[in-house]
Amino acid sequence: MQKYEMYIDGKFVAPASGRWFDSFNPYTGDPWAQIAQGNADDVDRAVRAAHKAFTEGPWPQLNASQRGLLLHKLGELVARDAKKLAEIEVRDNGKLIAEMQGQLNYVPQWYYYFGGLADKIHGAVIPLDKKGFFNFTRHESLGVVAAISPWNSPLLLTTWKLAPALAAGNTVVIKPSEFTSASTLEFVKLFEEAGFPPGVVNVVTGFGKDVGTPLVAHPLVKKIAFTGSDATGRAINELAAKTFKRVSLELGGKSPNIVFADANLDDAVNGAVSGIFAATGQTCIAGSRLLLQESIHDAFIDKLLALAKTARMGDPMSPDTQVGPVTTRPQYEKVLGYIDIAKQEGAKLLLGGGPATRPECGKGWFVEPTVFAGVSNSMRIAQEEVFGPVLSVIKFKDEEDALAIANDVRFGLGSGVWTSDIGRAIRMSERIQAGTVWINTYRAVSYLSPFGGYKDSGLGRENGIDAIREYLQVKSVWINTGAATGNPFVLR
Repeated sequence: MQKYEMYIDGKFVAPASGRWFDSFNPYTGDPWAQIAQGNADDVDRAVRAAHKAFTEGPWPQLNASQRGLLLHKLGELVARDAKKLAEIEVRDNGKLIAEMQGQLNYVPQWYYYFGGLADKIHGAVIPLDKKGFFNFTRHESLGVVAAISPWNSPLLLTTWKLAPALAAGNTVVIKPSEFTSASTLEFVKLFEEAGFPPGVVNVVTGFGKDVGTPLVAHPLVKKIAFTGSDATGRAINELAAKTFKRVSLELGGKSPNIVFADANLDDAVNGAVSGIFAATGQTCIAGSRLLLQESIHDAFIDKLLALAKTARMGDPMSPDTQVGPVTTRPQYEKVLGYIDIAKQEGAKLLLGGGPATRPECGKGWFVEPTVFAGVSNSMRIAQEEVFGPVLSVIKFKDEEDALAIANDVRFGLGSGVWTSDIGRAIRMSERIQAGTVWINTYRAVSYLSPFGGYKDSGLGRENGIDAIREYLQVKSVWINTGAATGNPFVLR
C-alpha cells in the first residue's frame, strides 16, 4: 500500500508518534493506503512553521499581485493534474469519477479568480466629520488559518478555504478528514512547483481529538475555516471562542426542494433526483425533503420512481455509474439506521430501503436509492441530516404551507423552488430561510457566488468577494493634519 507522510514547512515528514492508519476504498471495502497519524506535537510543528512563514522570509515580502500570480500558477498545475487527483479522490471517497473529474476540472477557477482578486481588495478614505484629520482604512491578513475539510469533496472544499486565505496573505494548516487524506497530500506537492515558500501551506493528518482539537486551540492560529457536521462545528465554535479566534463554519443541511403544480414536472423530477441521489446524497445541500403540492403529488411520485429505478450502481471509476457507495463504514451504518427509524416512525417506503446487494456493487458500502412518502415534517427523517441517498416526500397545500414546512427545521443551507410563476419564485426566494435558493434548478455552485448557511447551517460565507473578507481584518488609520490637541481629558 502507498504510504503518505504529512507535509510541514515544505517537506514530507513522518508523524511524531510513528503511527499510521489505513485509508479504505469504499467500493471494495479494503484498505489501499496508509496515512500518517498526527498528534499535538505535529500540529505545533505545522502551526509554528506557518507562523514563521507569515512573519519572516519571502511570503510577507510579496505584494498582493505577486501572491495572485502564485495562485494562478497553482491553478494551472491543478488543471494539468486534474485527472490524477480525481482518480485518487474516487479511490478514497467512492464518489463518481464523472463527479470528481468535473470538480477537479473546475477547481482551478478558484485559484484564477482569487489570484485576480488578491490585489483588488483595498481600503477607503473616510470623509470625516472632524476637521484637521485624515482617516483611511487598511485590510490586513489575519495570520495562520486552520482549514478543516470534510470527506465528501476534499479538494473542492479545501480550495474554497485555501484560495481566499492565501489571496489575503495568510498562511494555512490543513487538516483533511481522516477518511480522505490522500488527495490533499498529493495536491500539496504542487505548491513547491508553483513557487510558494516553505511553510505557507502545511498538512497534518489524523483524527479529530488528536489533530483537530489542538489545531483549533493553538494560540498562534487566528482563524478556523471548517466544513462538516453541525455537532463538530458547534464544538469548534465553542473552543475557538475561548481565545477569540475567527470562525467560518459550513455545516449541515436539511434542504427543502419545493415543487408547485405549475412547474415543468419533468425538469423538477430531474432536479429532485439530482438533489438527493447525485453524490449518493452525501452533500450538505442535498434536497432531502421533497415538498410536493397536493394536486401533483401522485403523478410526480410515479415519474420520480420511474427515473430513480433506472439509476446505475457500481464501480465509481466507471463513467456509466450513477450512484456509488457511501464513503465510510460508520456513515453507511448511520444511513441504514435512519432508514429503520423512518420505518418505525410510520413513513411509507416506496423504493429501496436497505443495503444494495446487486452483483455490480461488490463488497462496497452501497445503499439502495430510497424514497419515503407520507412523511410528516416532525419526523426525525425530515428534521435530521441523514447524508445519504434517502428522500422524504412531504405534501403541501399552497405557498404559505410550503414556506411553513420549508422553514420549520433548524438548518438553512440550500433550497429549491420549481414553478413557472416568476412572482412566486421571487416571493419564495425572499422568505425561505436558507443561504442559497435555486429556482428551477438545483445543486449549482460557482466561485463567483457566495455560499453559506442560515441558522444551524453555519457562519460566514465561502466563494465570491464575500469569501476573501472572511480572511482579512480592517484597520482604521487616523492622521492629524493640523487639528489642535485640545483638552487631553475629553474625547476628540
